[in-house]
Amino acid sequence: MPQYELPTLAQAKWAFTTRRVVHDDVHTLQPLHSALKSGDLLLGRVQSLGQHAGVQLAGGRRAELYRGDLVVLCLGDRYAPDQFEGVAQLGLDGGCELLAAGGVAGTVRQRHGRMREATGLQALACLADVHGRSINISRYALVPPRAERPGMPVLLVVGSSMNAGKTTACASVIHGLARAGLRVGAVKITGTGSFGDVQSYADAGASEVLDFTDAGFASTYRAAPAALERAALSLLSELETRGCEVAVAEVADGLFQCETAHLLSCASLRHRVCGALFAAADAMGAVAGVQRLHSLGWHVPGFTGLITASPLAAAEATQALAAAGAAKECFTREDLRDPGHALGLFGRRRDAASLMAA
Repeated sequence: MPQYELPTLAQAKWAFTTRRVVHDDVHTLQPLHSALKSGDLLLGRVQSLGQHAGVQLAGGRRAELYRGDLVVLCLGDRYAPDQFEGVAQLGLDGGCELLAAGGVAGTVRQRHGRMREATGLQALACLADVHGRSINISRYALVPPRAERPGMPVLLVVGSSMNAGKTTACASVIHGLARAGLRVGAVKITGTGSFGDVQSYADAGASEVLDFTDAGFASTYRAAPAALERAALSLLSELETRGCEVAVAEVADGLFQCETAHLLSCASLRHRVCGALFAAADAMGAVAGVQRLHSLGWHVPGFTGLITASPLAAAEATQALAAAGAAKECFTREDLRDPGHALGLFGRRRDAASLMAA
């Protein structure tokens, strides 16, 4: 295997997933080995261009990729029904694919029919510290606050599937709360490393923005359930420590995705938040999702998502839920951006009024 000097890393494009890495910690480039795990940093070379023709950089912009480019990214898993499912594994020769533009590399298991083949990579080496240990982004995770002091109101946003409108809903609620004069925290609890969602939260007016990469995960797919639960609660506590008065938290993918399903079954998380706003693309998804959340003991203030583009579908879902004894309000993007509606999602109207006065 060719040997690469450290100056090579200065020529590489460092992906978003590596944004918390202290570059001075990198002392050597070590040969690939069988003990590599999710979150380990890799130096790779672009072999072929496919679905992702660009990479999101640690500095917050997108860069075009060219054959022969050097990239620093994380080995990781991905769960994306509309794109790829992939695992944190390399081929015997170090071959792998770019699973996500945010900088996650692994082996594709399956892809959506609309997707092109994944961009092909050749892993060249793993990044190591002065002791020769592989550098994993988990070593840069935020230190959890010493004491839990729950008090900050939190709204969870979940959905029927990927691309159901969850991030748009989060950004809209954040904007409404910011317009109310509150210091708003935002966090994406699960998913695959990418700057798109966190930038949307910041653009909407969030004062503090975090995601699972701040907790040391390149991707939360196939993460240990207990570790994921601790990370979710830690990220919420961090927002409160930073002075946020209220927070909006997004959970990726649909209710049946394994990590999402686990988090929604956690009493510790359910007791930490005010409720779960549900995003769906159609009437059947909205009705089934709200009923599923109710069965798990969640308070659901209403539903939103792509369904709001169709007044007929929204009315159908509203009528079906009312007939089932679970009447819910359908919130459009404009509704959620209104301070009154946004505050009302956190509970009774008098609670919303107290937030407004805070």
